[in-house]
Amino acid sequence: MSRLRAWWALALAFLVTLAFEAALVERKHAIFGGGFGQSKVIDQAGEWLLFAPALTVAQAAQVLACFLVLRALHGRRAGTAVFLLNFLFLAVGVVSALLVAKFEVLAYFSDAMGFELIRNLGGGSLFTAALYVLDEASLLGLAAAGAALAYFVCFRLVKRFLPERRESEDRIGWSHLGGLLVLAVPLALAAGLAPDARYGLNRFNAFATINQGLETLTDFDRDGYSWFSAQRDPFPLDPARHPLALDVPGNGIDEDGYGGDFRLPAAPPQSPPLKLPSHPRHLVVIVLESFRGDAIGKVVAGRPVTPHLNALAREGIWVREAYSHVGFTTQSGKSLFGGALDPRRGGPSLFRDLKSAGYRIGVFSAAPENFGDISEVVGMRASADLYVDAELLKAERAHSSASRGSLALDGRKILRELDRHFRSPSDWRRPTFLYLNIQEAHFPYSHPDMPRFLPGRLATRSEIKASNREMVERTYWNAVAYSDWLVGQVIARLKAQGVYDHSLILVTGDHGEALFEDGFLGHGHVLNRAQTQVPLILSDPALRVAGPVGLADLRGIVLRGLSGDESPPPAKAAVFQHIGTIDRPAVIGMVEAGGIWTTLDLETEELWFSEAGRRQRYRDLRPGSAERLRADRLIDEWARQRWLARGGAGPDEAR
Repeated sequence: MSRLRAWWALALAFLVTLAFEAALVERKHAIFGGGFGQSKVIDQAGEWLLFAPALTVAQAAQVLACFLVLRALHGRRAGTAVFLLNFLFLAVGVVSALLVAKFEVLAYFSDAMGFELIRNLGGGSLFTAALYVLDEASLLGLAAAGAALAYFVCFRLVKRFLPERRESEDRIGWSHLGGLLVLAVPLALAAGLAPDARYGLNRFNAFATINQGLETLTDFDRDGYSWFSAQRDPFPLDPARHPLALDVPGNGIDEDGYGGDFRLPAAPPQSPPLKLPSHPRHLVVIVLESFRGDAIGKVVAGRPVTPHLNALAREGIWVREAYSHVGFTTQSGKSLFGGALDPRRGGPSLFRDLKSAGYRIGVFSAAPENFGDISEVVGMRASADLYVDAELLKAERAHSSASRGSLALDGRKILRELDRHFRSPSDWRRPTFLYLNIQEAHFPYSHPDMPRFLPGRLATRSEIKASNREMVERTYWNAVAYSDWLVGQVIARLKAQGVYDHSLILVTGDHGEALFEDGFLGHGHVLNRAQTQVPLILSDPALRVAGPVGLADLRGIVLRGLSGDESPPPAKAAVFQHIGTIDRPAVIGMVEAGGIWTTLDLETEELWFSEAGRRQRYRDLRPGSAERLRADRLIDEWARQRWLARGGAGPDEAR
């Protein structure tokens, strides 16, 4: 192959793939032009001086590696025109197709999401989480078929019109690739000094792959941190000390590098055993999937979206500052019933509390309650006398997909099952705990049997995208209105059977839902009002509840309400939140009274103070300043929650 022809093919592949990936990265992450909620922007000369050379070398190494591997596979045919066609098809066509597939997935998953977060979305299963985007598979399949046809046509043309002979040696060898990789090392090390440049570079596959390899090679103590990780390991030979290390209280060592040595506060006094009056009230807990906190009182097209919940809020109490701790159904369900941020399997829960108190327990859920082990952790199925969920009625599911992540029932199926077991006042002789789960507001916000409550056309699954934002919002609010109607139907049945006045009713949500206003659609991406505020309405106006309240607080509120204890609960300063697992979160945060957020991105060490709209790195905060003290409160609460997740064990027991 002539040297000129080889370099021409390499240059073309380099330019096309780099330009195509840069366009996709900019569309998703806005690292060059910035955008709403985007603080990681390459907009300084120094950042460009680090970003551009590192990306150029990494991209060149990727293209050259592809060329050399393919040349070796072709053997004696490496110098032919067919080889060049295969190289360009692989380096440009296949790589571009993989990039499109990647960014289709990222349209549903936050950039902050690693495998742990995606597993959370899928209830512990990566396969289930992937099913969220399978509706695009048909489009990708068509694209693949078109590409295959184009390749076949080009192959036939090359075979017919271009010579098959092997041309002169191109002299491009593995030493060139080695040189690029050696050059990439200091460039990657330097880029790590500028968080925005590093963030931008890691959005590109070539640099991310090289940097991941360097991270692995320099993680000498195998604690997950190295010279090339976002947060560099200040103790590369001590696996107990790194940025996400568990800070052992009172040992004089700051294992995680934040806020000094952690001091574990005294454990709060344990709640006394549940004491019920002689004729305890029934309990009805209704959980509304993906239900935003600002839905209560909302008006769309001149119509109230939640008239039944509005009425319940007027008669009882509406806690306006209620929040989920994490934007996923599985963890939220465990927190709500388990009374802890990360309850232990077999530990205390509302189901076990009321089962031991003699309650008859009925579960009527439009979701599969074994999704993500919710039922097992809180003892739901083991405690229930009546149990109906979407897994049991899978044949009647609202959507075609039967995966647990998207399995849901039309809420009227739940009403039907409720009517089968609760027909008259005689069915309420024993104190009863009913848990009802309503799934209507879950993505994709509609199903073929969903009734219409709001005017205008609803979005189909394929139409749910930012360009159709108004239609998507209308579709979501229609689902919210349907959820409200279902709640109204439950209340009407309680009243008709004469048990409403002798029941404590609690309505809440598992998390909120972003409708593109923060750059995302869905939940679990960002710690903010749209994605984490939930409704909280209780039918008893005598209960005294003040925000901010987290889902983990609801067990205590319910037990106080059933026992007749009307004393105010201890004041709560903030609700702790996180994205990811409690031990290895991507972001931690707390929301205080008035909806004031403080969040910390544990990759970039960047803090966000919501009321000021300002972002600042932790290391840049002045010691003793109000912002530094606020950041340290957040970090200490994270450390406390990690110890609580270990059963409140002391340092010796935790080891």
